[in-house]
Amino acid sequence: MGNEAKCIVRSGGKKVAGKALLETSELIFRSDVLKLKLTFALMKNVKASDGVLSLQTPDGTFAFELGTNAEKWACKILHPKSRLEKLGVGKDMKVAVIGTFDAEFESELGKAAPVVSRGVIAKDTSCIFLSAETTKELERTRNIAKVMRGATALWIVYPKGRKDITESEVIGVGRRAGLKDVKVVGFSSTHTALKFVRPVEKR
Repeated sequence: MGNEAKCIVRSGGKKVAGKALLETSELIFRSDVLKLKLTFALMKNVKASDGVLSLQTPDGTFAFELGTNAEKWACKILHPKSRLEKLGVGKDMKVAVIGTFDAEFESELGKAAPVVSRGVIAKDTSCIFLSAETTKELERTRNIAKVMRGATALWIVYPKGRKDITESEVIGVGRRAGLKDVKVVGFSSTHTALKFVRPVEKR
């Protein structure tokens, strides 16, 4: 999940109190009178000083009164983690891919992980990615859970904004398979990734 903070935002000589949410590629602000969705890539002059995060965007200049979060958020905006870093994929890992992923992700995996198997899960696999575009594909979770060992991670990647595959349903399928949901990451502009592991007592 992203980082949340209650704060005041200043812009155009006005002050508005609300809640700020720092996502993987966006800074979101919500209040009764103002809603903002500011993309990192479009930000300029990002600075933190005396507890205030200031930045410029095509939508205007904003100053977020965040206190101790200001410097941390500025650092995350200026130096965002790569997708694979957020997913915890290291260069010494063996990765398994189940289902179909876009070419960009396949390329990222190929450059980062020494061994990437498709459709097969080896005993020493560190990380598994399951593409679940349909409920039928989501049901593969049960069989995957049966072959997971130790601290192997399963990332279920599913589409955003669909009523047939919701976060609650994905979590439910994982839990019924005996797994524990531990993390959620924005996989892309169209997909979300939920991480599951075997409970410590069952490893």
